[in-house]
Amino acid sequence: MTFNVVLDTNVIVSALLSRNGASFQILSRAGTGAFDINLSVPLLIEYEDATKRRSREMGLRHSDIDDVLDYLCKVAKHREIFFLWRPFLRDAEDDMLLELAVESNCDCIVTHNVKDFVGVNQFGLKVMKPKQFLGLIERAK
Repeated sequence: MTFNVVLDTNVIVSALLSRNGASFQILSRAGTGAFDINLSVPLLIEYEDATKRRSREMGLRHSDIDDVLDYLCKVAKHREIFFLWRPFLRDAEDDMLLELAVESNCDCIVTHNVKDFVGVNQFGLKVMKPKQFLGLIERAK
C-alpha cells in the first residue's frame, strides 16, 4: 500500500537538522515508493524559506538545500490549488497544507504540530507525527 501525504515544513526542517529522528527517515524514503509526497508551489517556497533561514544551523550550503528541494520536486506529485478553505485553521500557513491535502486526496498530513490541525478529519484526513507515520509505513511493507 502506498500512502499519499503532505509533509509539513517542520518535518523537512527537522530532517535536515538531524539524521537521528523519524523526520530524517521519512525524507530518506522519499521517492522509494513507500509513500507519495504531494507538493504545491507555495509549499515548496515555504520549504525553501524555512530551510535556507536555518542553513547555517543545519551545516548546509544553500546549494545543498537546493539539491534536496530539487529532488523533492522530482519525486513529488505536483498539485495546483483551485479552491481555498480559508480560514479554517488557526494559522493561514497551515491552511495551505490543508488545501493541498484536500486537492491531492491525501491520506494524511505529517507534522510535528498535530494540535494545529484540529478538525481536518471532517475532510477525511488524518494528521500524524513523523514517528507515527514512520511506524505506519514500516507496518505496511
